[in-house]
Amino acid sequence: MTKTPATPAPFSRIKIRTGALVFCGDEVALIRRDRGDSTHYTPPGGNVEDGEDLHQALARELVEELGLDTAAAEGGDLMWVIDQRVTRPGPTPPPRKLHLIYRFHISPGLRATLAVQELDELPDGTHEVGVIEWIDYRKTAELPIFPPIGPALAVLADPRATITDAALAAVTDANYTWV
Repeated sequence: MTKTPATPAPFSRIKIRTGALVFCGDEVALIRRDRGDSTHYTPPGGNVEDGEDLHQALARELVEELGLDTAAAEGGDLMWVIDQRVTRPGPTPPPRKLHLIYRFHISPGLRATLAVQELDELPDGTHEVGVIEWIDYRKTAELPIFPPIGPALAVLADPRATITDAALAAVTDANYTWV
């Protein structure tokens, strides 16, 4: 008799997402996504593919989303790690996701060459358009950013400030609700 595989328990799978805070002076690039009656922001980045090196994944995502070659940017240091264990809408049990947030600095000249929108392919083949916005990092505390890094970002002394603790608070059903 063949057993039917059981549905995985919530958070029994782990995905890794690399993302980046790309600074140009005091402004940071965030992708604004407008969905129905809600808007949220994300740092550029995406999931690491099976067998992919973390830095290669980050470089691939920044080319895809911003048109940024990381070799032309300064930095690339790991800033924050966020552990996500949030129930989400849909039939698939949610994975546990580790968000690795890196930091880069670019010049105004390089910024002028980057994308102004990002197309995210949906399962039905259509695309969701994300708008690249450059926002003063000190004004991010109240923005709906996922993962919720706005408060930590807004209190940096400056965009190059030393990070003494890379672990930000976990994102769970107790402190986050999908919109």
